[in-house]
Amino acid sequence: MTLLGSAETFKRDWVDGFVTAYGREVRKVPDAYGVVAADTPRQDKVAVIIGGGCGHYPAFAGLVGHGLADGAVVGDVFTSPSAEQVYRTAREADGGAGVLFGYGNYQGDVLHFGLAARRLAAEGIDSRTILVTDDVASGPAEDPASRRGVAGDFFVFKVAGAAAERGDDLDGVHAAAVKANARTRTFGAAFGGCTLPGATEPLFTVADTDMELGLGIHGEPGVRTVGRLAATELADELVDGLLPELPSGDGRIAVLLNGLGRTKYEEMFVTYKRIHERLTAAGLGPVHIEVGEFVTSLDMAGVSLSAMVLDDELAELYTAPCSSPGYRSDGRPAAPVRPSITVDDALAAPQAAGESTVDRALTAALRLIEENEDTLGRLDAVAADGDHGLGMTRGMRAAVAAARTCENPAEQLLAAGTAFADAAGGASGALYGVLLAETGAGLRGDITAETLADAVDSAVQAFTALGKAQPGDKTMLDAIEPFRATLRTHTGSGIADAWRKAAQAATAAAQETADLLPGKGRAARLAERSKGHADPGATSFALLVTAVGDVLGGQN
Repeated sequence: MTLLGSAETFKRDWVDGFVTAYGREVRKVPDAYGVVAADTPRQDKVAVIIGGGCGHYPAFAGLVGHGLADGAVVGDVFTSPSAEQVYRTAREADGGAGVLFGYGNYQGDVLHFGLAARRLAAEGIDSRTILVTDDVASGPAEDPASRRGVAGDFFVFKVAGAAAERGDDLDGVHAAAVKANARTRTFGAAFGGCTLPGATEPLFTVADTDMELGLGIHGEPGVRTVGRLAATELADELVDGLLPELPSGDGRIAVLLNGLGRTKYEEMFVTYKRIHERLTAAGLGPVHIEVGEFVTSLDMAGVSLSAMVLDDELAELYTAPCSSPGYRSDGRPAAPVRPSITVDDALAAPQAAGESTVDRALTAALRLIEENEDTLGRLDAVAADGDHGLGMTRGMRAAVAAARTCENPAEQLLAAGTAFADAAGGASGALYGVLLAETGAGLRGDITAETLADAVDSAVQAFTALGKAQPGDKTMLDAIEPFRATLRTHTGSGIADAWRKAAQAATAAAQETADLLPGKGRAARLAERSKGHADPGATSFALLVTAVGDVLGGQN
């Protein structure tokens, strides 16, 4: 993490950058590491002050704004802010109705916020405190006060901010926050440590084959180590860790799947799909769902699952409108969310091949592509994005399924080409799609070696016109053109023999692309890197036509 800079200046620099970027919404507290909403103080409104160590953005400063916190105090990375910083921030935000302090249950925070509260009291400023204790892995259920606060901070702060925004007095805001905390639970997992500013190594490590369940937001040890889980398996572990801990209610829950800093949003969405299925199967109704980064841990790889059991009051407060740099809500009422279920034929493995030659040929090609999916992916990763094997498998599965809806070879190949392009996507999807479809278009009459060669000629012409590649550019054309020429040369020996010889020529040509430098697409920018590696598109084409040749040869 080279962008973190030095440990000594990290807090100063990021606070200055944050306030500069979001100066329309927040301002810095004079002579303090704290931020307040731009229009703070607001007279006769309870000031909600949150805070803790930095490294958790958008917690805490990113949650300052209308309907959320009035101010946030910033400590050093994973370290409590000092009592003096808390005091100055609270004084800056106080509008005369008192101050609610909200923070996670960590000893340093308890001490410093407590000292600041005492100082405010000595000056006649009333305050209350809510300690967030949502992490089920950090203490026994019979002693919830011993638990630490993690991503459930967000739920509690949101409820408190909304209560203050609607005009509740200090006791009312505190009561709402206490209720939110009592009804909030979190369980997390990590599979990679975070690196502190100025450090060259992660704060902790997790073996590549393992995952830590119950890990906190500072690298505290998890409750147990398990083997690395797939997204759906991780979802099950998170739900299983949370369900026994949830308080009773009417079934409505707010849900947060929180990323710890390095986990991609797409990965979290895959995980959440299973989480939602499990929660609804347990009789719960997720009515206000968030998936994203809310309480991070620098660049830690991992996620946590939080749920708040709602009643009418909490539902109203949690969904109330708010606006801050890190989170905004339009105030839309909470409503049940039905899961999205997509049926994708391209993901289904085809049954055994049917009777038609096209079906048997495409099915054989699919099997050979599946066997070589990893190899094709590795070849593609040398100078591109590594998805060629997966794309070919998806495309061929869809092609087989589509061809089975038609009866004659021309219609089968046309349907296969359209389906391949749709399922595979990318440049390869479009190019393979046109090869299949145009070959089918040329086979509307009697099929002989001559008419097959004519169809392939037309398909290659369409392929070249679409792809704009030239022989020697290190693309699939470098295998396609030898295949086309050899097929034409040997038409006199019959379909099966001509195709077999053409496939052999394509295979040899694909292997020879290892000596070429790419001249098209993204691979051209990394040309030297690909030297010595065969082109993935040429390789997949050789595999495809080889499988078809085996089927045609078996008919004799």
